[in-house]
Amino acid sequence: MEPVTIVCAVAALIAGSGAGYALNRHVSAKRIGDAEELATRIVEEARKEAQAQKKEILLQGQDELFNQKRELEHEFKERERELKIRDRKLQEQGERLEEKLEKATEKEHEILGAEKELSRKERRLAELEEQLHDRLAEQERCLQEVSGLTAEEAKRRLFEEIEARSRHEAARMTRLIEAEARETADRKAKEIIASCIQRYAGDYVGEHTVTAVTLPSEDMKGRIIGREGRNIRALEAATGVDLIIDDTPETVILSAYSPLRRQVAKMALERLIQDGRIHPARIEDVVHKCEQELDVQIREVGEQATFDAGVHGIHPELVRYLGQLRYRTSYTQNVLQHSLEVSALCGMMAAELGMDIKKAKRAGLLHDLGKAVDHEVEGPHAIIGADLAKKFNETKEIVHAIAAHHEDQRPETALAVLVQAADSLSGARPGARKELLENYVKRLEDLENIANAFDGVAKAYAIQAGREIRVVVNSENVDDDQTFMLCKGIAAKIEENMTYPGQIRVTVIRERRAVGYAK
Repeated sequence: MEPVTIVCAVAALIAGSGAGYALNRHVSAKRIGDAEELATRIVEEARKEAQAQKKEILLQGQDELFNQKRELEHEFKERERELKIRDRKLQEQGERLEEKLEKATEKEHEILGAEKELSRKERRLAELEEQLHDRLAEQERCLQEVSGLTAEEAKRRLFEEIEARSRHEAARMTRLIEAEARETADRKAKEIIASCIQRYAGDYVGEHTVTAVTLPSEDMKGRIIGREGRNIRALEAATGVDLIIDDTPETVILSAYSPLRRQVAKMALERLIQDGRIHPARIEDVVHKCEQELDVQIREVGEQATFDAGVHGIHPELVRYLGQLRYRTSYTQNVLQHSLEVSALCGMMAAELGMDIKKAKRAGLLHDLGKAVDHEVEGPHAIIGADLAKKFNETKEIVHAIAAHHEDQRPETALAVLVQAADSLSGARPGARKELLENYVKRLEDLENIANAFDGVAKAYAIQAGREIRVVVNSENVDDDQTFMLCKGIAAKIEENMTYPGQIRVTVIRERRAVGYAK
């Protein structure tokens, strides 16, 4: 290629390159200006936004500072108020302490004065004791000169005189005790004899040994006697009962120790009178049938008694013995009714004490079982009843309660003591035995009146059917030693002015109470 051409080409190329460079520079400058303008705008907007956020943050900070300031002011006021209250209390306590200090100072002065006065009185007392000692020595010397006895000799004589008086008093008390023992033994012997006669069906009260049978006419007496007395002899031989036919109009008296025999004789005689056929063979037949009927009635009565008492499972033989108690009495009290009462009382007391009610009722119903046995069996009725109960498979506790209800054995169980108490209650209640209600009430009133007549007695109560008088004394007027003297005085007054069965227990109570209230 030619050099000129090459030079031209190079020149053209350089010219094109410069034009392109200028164009690119222009474009770049424009772009840079636009970018700078955009950046300036962005920075301005960012500055404005930052200023807005700064103002918002400043406002929030001011609000928080205001709230904290208000809370701190409130807390400061509360603490200031508490401090004022505490200061006021401390001030009041200080005032009270000052008052107490003043009072303590006054008390100290008073105590010092009292100590001085006490010291002065002690010195005076010592002087008086010394003077008294001197006077006693002088009097003792004078007494020795007058009596011619030394102090030891006078003391010995005084002791001898006191011993003689004590011996005399002891001898008198011994005689009284012996006399009381004889009277008690005599009374107890009479009770034992009466009980034995009752079991033997003896003739100790007429109304307990005779039964009257009413006849339709006087002609019936001759038919009962029979030709040459054969009918009355046959009737007496078959029943074991004596027939008394006297001038009493239209009446025949049946006399026998045994209430069962009298009942059989009464039933047989009434049936013979109603039938009209009275001869020895007919008498024996009717008496035999009446004995069988009475045995059935006795069993029915015993079963009814167990039903009334609510006691079940008793052996049939014991039921028959219970039925026989209907024809037994103790001090005019029907023994079967008494047994039912004791059973009911035992049940009520057992319920109060949380004991076995059924067992208590059973022991109460069977406690007098021995009274149904005739005189062929020897021993106290309590022991006899216990042997019967043991024989027919009653429990040991029931057997012991029966045996111990009259102290024939020492009570070892609560049930035995319960039966004792119920037996005493049933026999001692007004009207149960041969004692008028008026006499019973009068005896209780007399007991209380005797006790109230003594000085220092606040209240007096006759309890346990008149077997105990309980006296409450005023503790301010009567001391412990006087309590014993008052008890003996009341007992002596009762013995002197009253007549009563058994013994009366005198209980004097002295009590001091202090009552306070906590508010």
